[in-house]
Amino acid sequence: MPPYPHWLQDAHTRLHPTAITSTVTSYTLDAARGESVAFQAALSHGDPSSKEQVIAVRARVQAPDTLEVRLRRVGHVPQRHHSTAIPTNYLDSVGHVPGYVPDPLYDECEVALPLGETASFWITVGIPRDCPPGNHVVEVLLRAGEQEMAPLVATITVYDVVVQPRRNFPVIQWFYNDAILDWYKLTAFEEAFWQRVEPYMRNLPGHGQDTIYAPVFTPPLDGVKRPTQLLRVHRRDTDLYAFDWQDVKRYVDLARRCGIRNFEWTHFFTQWGVAHAIRIYEGQGVDEKLLWDPETGATSDTYRRFLEQFMPEFKGFLEREELVDRSFFHVSDEPHGEAHRANYRAARQLLREVAPWMKTMDALSEIEYGRQGLTDQPVPSIAVTKQFVDEGIPCYTYFCCGPRGAYLQRLMDTPLLNTRMAGWLFYKFQVLGFLHWGYNYWYRSQTRTLIDPFTESSGDKWPGWTYGDPFVVYPGPDGPLDSIRWEIFAQSLQDYALLQTLGVDPGHESLADFRDFNDFPRTLKWLTQTRRQLLTGTLP
Repeated sequence: MPPYPHWLQDAHTRLHPTAITSTVTSYTLDAARGESVAFQAALSHGDPSSKEQVIAVRARVQAPDTLEVRLRRVGHVPQRHHSTAIPTNYLDSVGHVPGYVPDPLYDECEVALPLGETASFWITVGIPRDCPPGNHVVEVLLRAGEQEMAPLVATITVYDVVVQPRRNFPVIQWFYNDAILDWYKLTAFEEAFWQRVEPYMRNLPGHGQDTIYAPVFTPPLDGVKRPTQLLRVHRRDTDLYAFDWQDVKRYVDLARRCGIRNFEWTHFFTQWGVAHAIRIYEGQGVDEKLLWDPETGATSDTYRRFLEQFMPEFKGFLEREELVDRSFFHVSDEPHGEAHRANYRAARQLLREVAPWMKTMDALSEIEYGRQGLTDQPVPSIAVTKQFVDEGIPCYTYFCCGPRGAYLQRLMDTPLLNTRMAGWLFYKFQVLGFLHWGYNYWYRSQTRTLIDPFTESSGDKWPGWTYGDPFVVYPGPDGPLDSIRWEIFAQSLQDYALLQTLGVDPGHESLADFRDFNDFPRTLKWLTQTRRQLLTGTLP
C-alpha cells in the first residue's frame, strides 16, 4: 500500500479538514536568536480505495537540544458565515465556510482521521538567545495506522542576531476574570481562582503582551458584568469609605511573577456615553450590593465624594508598588458624538480635580479628542490612525469588529498573512501601543451568559460581531489553549522587536509599501525575503 500523502506547510496557511495535499517534504525557516518560528505538518487520508475508514495518526519530533520544540494538534471549529463587508480577495477559507476552520491548538500528538480528511500539527520552535548560529534540523515523524511515513525535515537557519525585548510599545488586550470564574465554576478570589488564573496570566507575555487589565473595580464594559472587584470597599458612614487593598496587591504580585510589566486599571465612567458613575460594590460584590444607584451621574456629588477618598489611596498604592509609570488609566470607552464629547469633557475635568497626577487614555476615533487635548493619549481605530499620525497627534491604535474591507484584522477568516503584518504596520507608523478588547470574552454579547467558544466565536452576534473577534484563547482543562490567530499575532509582535533591535528607520524604503492599515504587503514571499534581508544585513 502506498504511503499516505504527508507534507510540510508554512504557518500562514489554514489547513482545512479537506485540504489539498502538497508534496513539500523539506522546509527552511530563518530566525534570529531569541525568536520563535512555526510551521505545520499534515497528512491526508485521501485514498478512496483504502479499506481503513479511520486511521490513527501520531506525530512526534526530533530536534537538537539547541532548540525548544513544541508540537500541538490543530483543531477545527465551526464558522457559520463569512465576515460581512469584506471582499472575497481579502477573505480566507473561501469555499470552506460555512464549515469547519482550523483555529485551536491542542497539546496532543494523536488524532483519529477519517477517510477523505486531513490532519495537521503545529510545530513551534523556540531559538534560545545563546543558540549557535547556523542550520538546525527538526524532523517530524508521522505514523498513519501501522505505517511510518518518511521523515519531514525542517531546517531552522539561525542568524547571528539576538533579538531584544520590545521596548516602549505596550500591548493591551482586555483580560476577563469573570469569564475564567464562570467557565471553571469558581467563586471570586477563592484559592482555586488564583491557581486557575495564573496560566492565563503567563500566556500573555508568552505572546508578546506586557500589560493586563486589573479590575480594581468591575469593568464597565459590554453590559453589566459579574462582579470581579479586587478592591474591598466598606461604607463607614454616609459618603465615607474604607478600602482594603490585599487582593489588588495579590493580583499585581501574581501578574508580575508571570512576566507582566504594566497594568491597565478600570475605566472610571460608563461605556458609550460617559453618562454614569460605574457600579462599585460593598465589599467585593458577593451579594451585588451597590454603593449607589446605577443611574448616579458621572459627575454627581455622590461619585465625586467617593473619588476624593479613593484617589489618594490609589495613588499611595501605586507609589508603594512602583507602578505609577507602569499604569494606564481610562475615562470611558468609545465615546462618539457631541453629547458624549460634552460628558467626556466634564468627566475628564473631574478626574483632573481629584487626581491631577493621572494621565488618561481611551479608545476613541473622533480626531477632535486629539486636536482639543481632551484625552492625554488617544487610541483611535486603525481606520483613522493615519489621520492622527499625519496631523502629528501621538496615539496608540486599536481594531475590533471593524474596520473591515482590506483592513488589518485577525478574524477567523482574516488571511493569516494579513494578521502577520500587524507588527510591521505598528512600527511603520510609530504608534505608541496597541489595544484590543478580546483576549478571552466567552460570553453572549453584553450578557453574563457563557457561550461555548468551541462552537460559537462571534458572541452570538454575527454579523455585528465577527467570528474570532471576542477571543484569541480557548478555555482548556488547566489553562488557555492558544489559537492559530494568537500565534500569528505574536509572531507579528516579534517582527516589531526585530525591526526595533536592528534600528530600522520607519521611513526606510523596505517599508514604503506600508501606506495605511488597509494598504500593505500580504504575501509570504515579501515576508520571507524582507526578514532574510534584515537578518543578513542586506536591506537595499
